[in-house]
Amino acid sequence: METLVRGNAFVYGANIDTDQIYPGRFLDLTEDQDLALHAMEGADPEFVKNFKRGDIIVASTNFGCGSSREHAATALKAAGVGAIVAKSFARIFYRNAINLGILAVVCHDLKAERGDLLCIDLGASTLTNTRDGLTYAIEPISDYAMEILEAGGIKNLLNKRMNL
Repeated sequence: METLVRGNAFVYGANIDTDQIYPGRFLDLTEDQDLALHAMEGADPEFVKNFKRGDIIVASTNFGCGSSREHAATALKAAGVGAIVAKSFARIFYRNAINLGILAVVCHDLKAERGDLLCIDLGASTLTNTRDGLTYAIEPISDYAMEILEAGGIKNLLNKRMNL
């Protein structure tokens, strides 16, 4: 995985639940490209139209709360989310994201507006908002989570370890 991740910010508030990330009425869809079409639809109906692969979702606290449905993280992965930055994550969503190969970063102090260009430096455990030049500390990613992310997800890591 790249140690530098850059993308434009899509900013949301607190308690963005899995139904806002991927509405339950689309649970019968099974193909990743179909899931991607409805990413963040419950929170932002225009998300898919405005989002570009590699952009970064920024949220306040408790991102991914609600049900433990993996569809939410899968839809974001399929849409090409470069990273998700939040003050805190619902634990199951966080692990689903990491296990699918989505960078999920905890940053307690970030101030960002929609469209700001953000640069995450995993090596330095920092995030810089290029609009104002301010740099923020991010919680370091564990070695095991980094190994999963570098492999592109837990399935890829396990296949690699089993020489498949």
